[in-house]
Amino acid sequence: MVGGGNPLVLIAGPCVVEDREMILKTAQTIQKIARKLNIPLIFKSSYRKANRTSGSSFSGIGDDKALSILWDVKQELGLPILTDIHMPQEAQVAAQVADVLQIPAFLCRQTDLLQAAGKTGKVVNIKKGQFLSPAEMKLAAEKVESAGNKNILLTERGTTFGYNNLVVDMRSLSIMRATGYPVVLDATHSVQLPGGRSTGSGGQPEFIFPIARAGVAAGCDALFVETHPNPSKAWSDAESQLRIDLLEDLLKQVVAIDRTVKQVVS
Repeated sequence: MVGGGNPLVLIAGPCVVEDREMILKTAQTIQKIARKLNIPLIFKSSYRKANRTSGSSFSGIGDDKALSILWDVKQELGLPILTDIHMPQEAQVAAQVADVLQIPAFLCRQTDLLQAAGKTGKVVNIKKGQFLSPAEMKLAAEKVESAGNKNILLTERGTTFGYNNLVVDMRSLSIMRATGYPVVLDATHSVQLPGGRSTGSGGQPEFIFPIARAGVAAGCDALFVETHPNPSKAWSDAESQLRIDLLEDLLKQVVAIDRTVKQVVS
Protein backbone atom coordinates (compact mmCIF):
# COMPACT_ATOMS: atom_id res chain seq x y z
CA MET A 1 0.00 0.00 0.00
CA VAL A 2 1.29 3.45 -0.94
CA GLY A 3 1.04 6.22 1.64
CA GLY A 4 -0.72 6.30 4.97
CA GLY A 5 2.54 6.17 6.88
CA ASN A 6 3.63 2.95 5.18
CA PRO A 7 7.29 2.45 4.16
CA LEU A 8 8.53 4.01 0.97
CA VAL A 9 7.42 2.21 -2.20
CA LEU A 10 9.69 1.87 -5.23
CA ILE A 11 8.32 2.27 -8.76
CA ALA A 12 11.14 1.25 -11.10
CA GLY A 13 12.04 -0.21 -14.47
CA PRO A 14 13.24 0.72 -17.96
CA CYS A 15 11.51 3.60 -19.71
CA VAL A 16 10.04 1.43 -22.45
CA VAL A 17 9.70 -2.27 -23.26
CA GLU A 18 12.59 -3.08 -25.61
CA ASP A 19 12.69 -6.89 -25.67
CA ARG A 20 11.65 -9.76 -23.43
CA GLU A 21 15.12 -10.80 -22.25
CA MET A 22 16.15 -7.32 -21.16
CA ILE A 23 12.85 -6.60 -19.42
CA LEU A 24 12.79 -9.91 -17.52
CA LYS A 25 16.43 -9.68 -16.47
CA THR A 26 16.06 -6.07 -15.39
CA ALA A 27 12.89 -6.83 -13.44
CA GLN A 28 14.65 -9.73 -11.70
CA THR A 29 17.58 -7.51 -10.76
CA ILE A 30 15.35 -4.76 -9.36
CA GLN A 31 13.27 -7.32 -7.47
CA LYS A 32 16.38 -8.85 -5.91
CA ILE A 33 17.56 -5.43 -4.71
CA ALA A 34 14.11 -4.46 -3.42
CA ARG A 35 13.79 -7.72 -1.49
CA LYS A 36 17.24 -7.29 0.01
CA LEU A 37 16.27 -3.87 1.31
CA ASN A 38 12.67 -4.84 2.11
CA ILE A 39 11.18 -2.24 -0.23
CA PRO A 40 7.75 -2.81 -1.82
CA LEU A 41 8.18 -2.75 -5.61
CA ILE A 42 5.98 -1.85 -8.57
CA PHE A 43 7.64 -2.65 -11.91
CA LYS A 44 7.40 0.16 -14.45
CA SER A 45 7.84 0.09 -18.21
CA SER A 46 5.85 1.74 -20.99
CA TYR A 47 4.40 -0.63 -23.58
CA ARG A 48 4.36 2.25 -26.03
CA LYS A 49 5.70 5.80 -26.13
CA ALA A 50 3.37 8.19 -27.91
CA ASN A 51 4.90 11.44 -26.65
CA ARG A 52 8.42 11.45 -28.09
CA THR A 53 10.14 14.69 -29.04
CA SER A 54 10.62 13.63 -32.68
CA GLY A 55 8.35 11.64 -34.94
CA SER A 56 11.34 9.49 -35.86
CA SER A 57 12.04 8.46 -32.23
CA PHE A 58 11.37 4.89 -31.11
CA SER A 59 7.79 4.47 -29.92
CA GLY A 60 7.42 0.74 -29.25
CA ILE A 61 7.86 -2.85 -30.41
CA GLY A 62 4.12 -3.29 -30.92
CA ASP A 63 1.37 -3.03 -28.33
CA ASP A 64 0.42 -6.70 -28.13
CA LYS A 65 4.02 -7.88 -27.97
CA ALA A 66 5.01 -5.35 -25.31
CA LEU A 67 1.96 -6.05 -23.16
CA SER A 68 2.62 -9.78 -23.37
CA ILE A 69 6.14 -9.18 -22.04
CA LEU A 70 4.77 -7.16 -19.13
CA TRP A 71 2.29 -9.99 -18.50
CA ASP A 72 5.23 -12.39 -18.30
CA VAL A 73 6.89 -10.17 -15.69
CA LYS A 74 3.66 -10.14 -13.71
CA GLN A 75 3.17 -13.89 -13.88
CA GLU A 76 6.75 -15.11 -13.54
CA LEU A 77 7.93 -12.67 -10.87
CA GLY A 78 4.66 -11.81 -9.16
CA LEU A 79 5.24 -8.08 -9.54
CA PRO A 80 2.52 -5.44 -9.93
CA ILE A 81 2.87 -3.55 -13.20
CA LEU A 82 2.69 0.17 -14.05
CA THR A 83 2.48 1.35 -17.65
CA ASP A 84 1.44 4.51 -19.51
CA ILE A 85 -1.68 5.09 -21.55
CA HIS A 86 -2.14 7.94 -24.00
CA MET A 87 -5.68 7.66 -25.37
CA PRO A 88 -9.00 6.68 -23.74
CA GLN A 89 -9.29 3.50 -25.84
CA GLU A 90 -5.99 2.24 -24.42
CA ALA A 91 -7.27 2.14 -20.84
CA GLN A 92 -9.23 -1.12 -20.94
CA VAL A 93 -6.56 -2.86 -23.04
CA ALA A 94 -3.68 -1.91 -20.73
CA ALA A 95 -5.78 -2.64 -17.65
CA GLN A 96 -5.84 -6.32 -18.59
CA VAL A 97 -2.15 -6.42 -17.65
CA ALA A 98 -1.36 -3.36 -15.56
CA ASP A 99 -2.19 -2.78 -11.92
CA VAL A 100 -1.41 0.93 -12.23
CA LEU A 101 -2.30 3.05 -15.27
CA GLN A 102 -0.08 6.06 -15.64
CA ILE A 103 -1.18 9.34 -17.20
CA PRO A 104 1.81 11.06 -18.83
CA ALA A 105 2.56 14.59 -17.66
CA PHE A 106 1.69 16.26 -20.96
CA LEU A 107 -1.74 14.56 -20.87
CA CYS A 108 -2.68 15.20 -17.25
CA ARG A 109 -5.54 17.57 -18.19
CA GLN A 110 -7.14 15.24 -20.77
CA THR A 111 -10.57 14.67 -19.25
CA ASP A 112 -11.60 11.70 -21.43
CA LEU A 113 -8.29 9.95 -20.75
CA LEU A 114 -8.48 10.46 -16.98
CA GLN A 115 -12.07 9.27 -16.82
CA ALA A 116 -11.36 6.22 -18.99
CA ALA A 117 -8.49 5.27 -16.69
CA GLY A 118 -10.73 5.79 -13.67
CA LYS A 119 -13.45 3.55 -15.08
CA THR A 120 -11.08 0.55 -15.14
CA GLY A 121 -10.94 0.54 -11.34
CA LYS A 122 -7.15 0.30 -11.49
CA VAL A 123 -4.85 2.60 -9.56
CA VAL A 124 -4.28 5.75 -11.63
CA ASN A 125 -0.95 7.54 -11.35
CA ILE A 126 -1.25 11.09 -12.67
CA LYS A 127 2.03 12.76 -13.46
CA LYS A 128 1.96 16.50 -12.87
CA GLY A 129 2.35 18.45 -16.09
CA GLN A 130 5.51 20.52 -16.39
CA PHE A 131 3.19 23.46 -17.01
CA LEU A 132 0.94 22.99 -13.94
CA SER A 133 1.07 24.21 -10.38
CA PRO A 134 0.78 21.42 -7.81
CA ALA A 135 -2.52 22.84 -6.54
CA GLU A 136 -4.09 22.25 -9.96
CA MET A 137 -3.56 18.51 -9.63
CA LYS A 138 -6.60 18.38 -7.39
CA LEU A 139 -8.69 19.07 -10.50
CA ALA A 140 -7.03 16.22 -12.40
CA ALA A 141 -7.72 13.85 -9.49
CA GLU A 142 -11.36 14.95 -9.43
CA LYS A 143 -11.74 13.84 -13.06
CA VAL A 144 -10.67 10.32 -12.09
CA GLU A 145 -12.92 10.49 -9.02
CA SER A 146 -15.86 11.39 -11.26
CA ALA A 147 -15.55 7.89 -12.76
CA GLY A 148 -16.03 6.38 -9.31
CA ASN A 149 -12.35 5.68 -8.65
CA LYS A 150 -10.38 7.04 -5.71
CA ASN A 151 -7.33 4.83 -6.23
CA ILE A 152 -5.10 7.72 -7.26
CA LEU A 153 -1.40 8.63 -7.02
CA LEU A 154 0.01 12.06 -7.88
CA THR A 155 3.55 12.38 -9.20
CA GLU A 156 5.96 15.32 -9.19
CA ARG A 157 8.38 15.26 -12.15
CA GLY A 158 9.66 18.79 -12.42
CA THR A 159 8.33 22.11 -13.68
CA THR A 160 9.39 23.96 -16.83
CA PHE A 161 12.15 26.44 -15.99
CA GLY A 162 12.90 28.47 -19.09
CA TYR A 163 13.71 26.54 -22.26
CA ASN A 164 14.98 22.93 -22.13
CA ASN A 165 15.18 22.81 -18.35
CA LEU A 166 13.19 21.70 -15.31
CA VAL A 167 13.23 22.58 -11.63
CA VAL A 168 11.75 20.53 -8.78
CA ASP A 169 9.88 22.43 -6.10
CA MET A 170 9.74 20.13 -3.08
CA ARG A 171 6.79 22.11 -1.71
CA SER A 172 4.82 20.42 -4.47
CA LEU A 173 4.77 17.14 -2.56
CA SER A 174 3.06 18.70 0.46
CA ILE A 175 0.67 20.71 -1.69
CA MET A 176 -0.41 17.66 -3.67
CA ARG A 177 -0.71 15.55 -0.52
CA ALA A 178 -3.32 18.04 0.68
CA THR A 179 -5.64 16.45 -1.90
CA GLY A 180 -5.67 13.37 0.35
CA TYR A 181 -3.81 11.18 -2.14
CA PRO A 182 -0.31 9.64 -1.89
CA VAL A 183 2.46 11.46 -3.70
CA VAL A 184 5.34 10.14 -5.78
CA LEU A 185 8.67 11.79 -6.61
CA ASP A 186 9.94 10.96 -10.10
CA ALA A 187 13.69 11.31 -9.64
CA THR A 188 14.66 10.52 -13.23
CA HIS A 189 12.29 12.57 -15.39
CA SER A 190 13.07 15.44 -13.03
CA VAL A 191 16.63 15.52 -14.40
CA GLN A 192 15.56 15.66 -18.05
CA LEU A 193 16.47 18.55 -20.30
CA PRO A 194 13.32 18.51 -22.48
CA GLY A 195 14.18 18.93 -26.14
CA GLY A 196 17.76 19.62 -25.05
CA ARG A 197 19.29 17.72 -27.98
CA SER A 198 17.25 19.39 -30.75
CA THR A 199 15.64 16.09 -31.81
CA GLY A 200 15.31 14.62 -28.34
CA SER A 201 15.63 15.25 -24.63
CA GLY A 202 18.90 15.46 -22.78
CA GLY A 203 19.47 14.81 -19.13
CA GLN A 204 21.64 15.30 -16.05
CA PRO A 205 21.65 11.91 -14.31
CA GLU A 206 24.27 13.13 -11.83
CA PHE A 207 21.40 14.88 -10.04
CA ILE A 208 19.21 11.78 -9.59
CA PHE A 209 20.69 11.01 -6.17
CA PRO A 210 20.26 14.48 -4.61
CA ILE A 211 16.75 14.93 -6.02
CA ALA A 212 15.70 11.48 -4.77
CA ARG A 213 17.13 12.17 -1.32
CA ALA A 214 15.41 15.54 -1.15
CA GLY A 215 12.04 14.12 -2.23
CA VAL A 216 12.13 11.36 0.36
CA ALA A 217 13.20 13.84 3.03
CA ALA A 218 10.22 15.99 2.01
CA GLY A 219 7.98 13.00 2.71
CA CYS A 220 7.06 11.43 -0.63
CA ASP A 221 5.22 8.12 -0.36
CA ALA A 222 6.88 6.47 -3.35
CA LEU A 223 10.02 6.98 -5.42
CA PHE A 224 9.86 6.61 -9.21
CA VAL A 225 13.14 5.65 -10.89
CA GLU A 226 13.62 4.69 -14.51
CA THR A 227 16.62 2.36 -14.59
CA HIS A 228 18.38 0.48 -17.35
CA PRO A 229 21.33 -1.94 -17.58
CA ASN A 230 23.04 0.40 -20.07
CA PRO A 231 21.29 3.78 -20.29
CA SER A 232 23.46 5.01 -23.16
CA LYS A 233 22.00 2.18 -25.27
CA ALA A 234 18.39 2.67 -24.10
CA TRP A 235 15.82 3.16 -26.83
CA SER A 236 14.13 5.98 -24.91
CA ASP A 237 15.31 8.52 -22.30
CA ALA A 238 18.90 7.37 -22.66
CA GLU A 239 20.25 10.46 -20.94
CA SER A 240 18.09 10.45 -17.82
CA GLN A 241 17.78 6.82 -16.73
CA LEU A 242 19.78 5.52 -13.77
CA ARG A 243 22.38 2.82 -14.37
CA ILE A 244 20.99 -0.24 -12.64
CA ASP A 245 24.28 -0.92 -10.88
CA LEU A 246 23.74 2.34 -8.95
CA LEU A 247 20.20 1.49 -7.85
CA GLU A 248 21.08 -0.36 -4.63
CA ASP A 249 23.24 2.49 -3.34
CA LEU A 250 20.47 4.99 -4.09
CA LEU A 251 17.87 2.88 -2.31
CA LYS A 252 20.04 2.35 0.76
CA GLN A 253 20.28 6.12 1.13
CA VAL A 254 16.60 6.91 0.63
CA VAL A 255 15.37 4.06 2.83
CA ALA A 256 17.45 5.43 5.70
CA ILE A 257 16.01 8.89 5.11
CA ASP A 258 12.45 7.54 4.89
CA ARG A 259 12.80 5.72 8.21
CA THR A 260 14.16 8.83 9.90
CA VAL A 261 11.35 11.02 8.53
CA LYS A 262 8.65 8.58 9.62
CA GLN A 263 10.18 8.19 13.09
CA VAL A 264 10.18 11.96 13.57
CA VAL A 265 6.58 12.28 12.34
CA SER A 266 5.32 9.42 14.50
